[in-house]
Amino acid sequence: MSPSDEQLLPPSFLFRFAAPCFYRESLWAAKIGGWEEKYRLPRLTSLDDEPAWADVRAAWSKEGLAFSVLVEGKKQPLWCRANRVEDSDGLVVWIDTRDTHNVHRASRFCHELRFLPAGGGPKYDQPAATQVAIDRAREQPRPIDPTQLKVRSQIRDDGYLLETLVPAEVLTGFDPAEHPKLGFQLAVWDRELGEQTFTAGGELPFRNDPSLWGTLELVGRD
Repeated sequence: MSPSDEQLLPPSFLFRFAAPCFYRESLWAAKIGGWEEKYRLPRLTSLDDEPAWADVRAAWSKEGLAFSVLVEGKKQPLWCRANRVEDSDGLVVWIDTRDTHNVHRASRFCHELRFLPAGGGPKYDQPAATQVAIDRAREQPRPIDPTQLKVRSQIRDDGYLLETLVPAEVLTGFDPAEHPKLGFQLAVWDRELGEQTFTAGGELPFRNDPSLWGTLELVGRD
C-alpha cells in the first residue's frame, strides 16, 4: 500500500471501539442540563486529527436511552427544517440492539434517529425528532410515531444544548438484561462546523453499514 493509499482510511478505521454508557435513574429530568462528567462519550475524532466541537453524553435505563449534545463555537445561525432533516444541523444516532458487526447491511434491529435543536413548528423554532429508514437495509425496524421521541433544546449565541430521550418501546429488540451491548454510531452535523462522529467517518459508508459502528456497553445497574 502506498502512502497516498494509506491516507484514504482514517486512523480510527483500524480500531473497534467500545464505550461505557452508564445507568441513570431518571433519563428525563425536570430541567435541561446537569449531566455528570461520567456520561460523556469519548472524543474519538482526536485519532483522525480532527477538532471535536460537540460534547456528547449518553445514559440508559429500562426506560430507554438518552443523549445530551452541547455544540459550542458557532458564529453562524443554525439551519434546521423538520421537513428537510437530511440537510439540517443536529444529531443523528444509529442503534443496533444486537451489536452485530459482521454484516454490511442493517437488520430490523438497526435504527436511524434524527434530532434537531430547531426547525419544528410554524416558525421553525421548536426542536424536532424523527425516524429515518436506513439505506440498503435488509429489513427495517417497526415504524414508530415520531411523537414518541422526546427532544428539547436551548439555543445559545454560539451553539445549542440538545437533549433527547429514545423510549425502549421505540427500539426493536431493546433488552438490556439479555443484550447489554448495542451497536452504535452518531454524527453531529453542522453546516458551519462540519461533521463529528463517534467512530470512523469521512467517506466511509457508516450511514448504512453496521460493521463500521462502535459499541455502547450498558453498565452501572446490578
